[in-house]
Amino acid sequence: MTREEKEIIVQDLSEKLANTAYFYITDASTMSVAGINAFRRLAFDRGIEYKVYKNSLIKKALDTLEADTSALDDVLKGASGILFGKETGNAPAKLLQDFRKKGNPLPLLKGAYIDAGIYVGDEQLETLTKIKSREELIGEIIGLLQSPAKNVVSALQSSGGKLAGILKTLSEKE
Repeated sequence: MTREEKEIIVQDLSEKLANTAYFYITDASTMSVAGINAFRRLAFDRGIEYKVYKNSLIKKALDTLEADTSALDDVLKGASGILFGKETGNAPAKLLQDFRKKGNPLPLLKGAYIDAGIYVGDEQLETLTKIKSREELIGEIIGLLQSPAKNVVSALQSSGGKLAGILKTLSEKE
C-alpha cells in the first residue's frame, strides 16, 4: 500500500470517526474469514458498518479527533475492526452480544467511544448493552415530569366527584 493510499484511508476514517458519536473497536485477529463474513452480514442486516483496519491507521485517525482518545491507544494491538453504529450507542454492543449467543465467542471488544466516554475491555460489553439512547432518556424525563401533574389532576377529578356526591346526598336529606 502506498503512502498516498494510506493517507486517503486515514482521511476517510477520520471523517467517519468525527461524524459519529460512537464507535466500537473489536479484536479481529483470531477470527476466521468465514467468521468475519458472518459477523459482517449480521452487522449489515442491522444497519451497522464493520470494517477491519490496520492499527497504525486507526491511531492516526484517532489523533485527528478533538476528543481525548488516548485511552484507546493501548488496545490497538493485533488486527482491529471498527463498528460504526448509526442509530443508538448500544446497538453495536447488542450486535456483539447476539453474535456470541449464536455460539461465536469472537470478536472481543477492545474498546468503545460513546458520546465522549471511553470504555476499555471486553468486560464492559454488558454495561454497554444497557446504555440508553438520547431519545430514550428524553422520553423518561418527560414521563417523570408529567407524572406529578397527572397525579394532581387525577386527585382533583376524583375529589370533585366525591364532593358533588356528598353535596347531593346532603341536599336530598333536607
